[in-house]
Amino acid sequence: MTPEQEQAWRAKLEALRDALEQEHSSLTEASRPVELSPSIGRLTRMDALQQQQMSLAHRDRIRNRLQAISGALARLDAGSFGECLACGGDIEPRRLEARPEAFLCLDCQKNKG
Repeated sequence: MTPEQEQAWRAKLEALRDALEQEHSSLTEASRPVELSPSIGRLTRMDALQQQQMSLAHRDRIRNRLQAISGALARLDAGSFGECLACGGDIEPRRLEARPEAFLCLDCQKNKG
């Protein structure tokens, strides 16, 4: 990988990380505990609890993706970005464009699941 390509991938990963961190922090309000106020109805409370659980699940997905991005940046520093951690082959460029934090090639990802 050329230094220019490395710099472009680093910029893309860092921009993605920054956007996800901002989204993660914005979900803090939506995932706060639901107050059990007698002034709201049962269905409203159930809807609020469902929204809270969806927000918590979304925050978990973002947290997992942030960890994967940190791993991708570490692999970029180590010079192994774009290499499959399972087979050692190259990760397809289209896969990296879609998910720059990917650490497995498509074949290994399919075999994993």
